[in-house]
Amino acid sequence: METQQLILLLINILGGAAVIGSYYLGIRAQPGGANALWGGVPQGIRPVYGISMVLAALGYFAFIYLILFRLVSSEASIAENLGFGLFYVIFLGILIPSAFWMPLTNAYLRKPSTGMWIALRTVLAVVGIASIALVWALLSVENQASGIAYWLAVVGSAYFAFHTAVLDAIVWPALFKRRI
Repeated sequence: METQQLILLLINILGGAAVIGSYYLGIRAQPGGANALWGGVPQGIRPVYGISMVLAALGYFAFIYLILFRLVSSEASIAENLGFGLFYVIFLGILIPSAFWMPLTNAYLRKPSTGMWIALRTVLAVVGIASIALVWALLSVENQASGIAYWLAVVGSAYFAFHTAVLDAIVWPALFKRRI
């Protein structure tokens, strides 16, 4: 593993710990438990989200495997003029806002306001946009991407992008029932 890949691994370890930690602390801090975080999302849709979260996580493992273990970071070229460092920006754009979703949702539930709603929607949108950028970056990797690992990463990133950009950033807020 090259230095650039080690940096990306560190970003994922620290960022992943921040996301998981924020979820753990956020659920414990929520008087209504995890149920309150669904807002007005109907019970019948929640299992779809559960299955989708598992598929999105599997997709994450597929694309992170490709990026960390199958690409040669020093030779990676994305869309002719971008290098491996683009993955740093993309993963920071996924992980940092993801770590803020739970605290923002809890803050909104405690004291609803337009500003908090906008902040909440913004972090979801940033994650969705970064996820779409990841799909584009994987499709734009030149001279290295082929085989089953590559296509699993592309499909996995596309599903991850669908989950974050559509289900999380559009559907969840539409069903959540704003309280202001």
